[in-house]
Amino acid sequence: MKTKIHELRRERRISQEELAAAVGVTRQTITSLECEKYTASLVLAYKIAKYFDKTIEEVFDFSDIENL
Repeated sequence: MKTKIHELRRERRISQEELAAAVGVTRQTITSLECEKYTASLVLAYKIAKYFDKTIEEVFDFSDIENL
């Protein structure tokens, strides 16, 4: 699943490690999300979106998921 996490982090000038600590996951999880190798759980998606003061839809791109 595509995300805007990398762009949002760059705008705020925070590292993957800082974001990971803020939302309670490892840096590797953030890396996997940014590389589209991992899909966030609903809870994690909510935490990330809330951290950036965005909606889940503003951070995560659901257009490639069929049958929504």
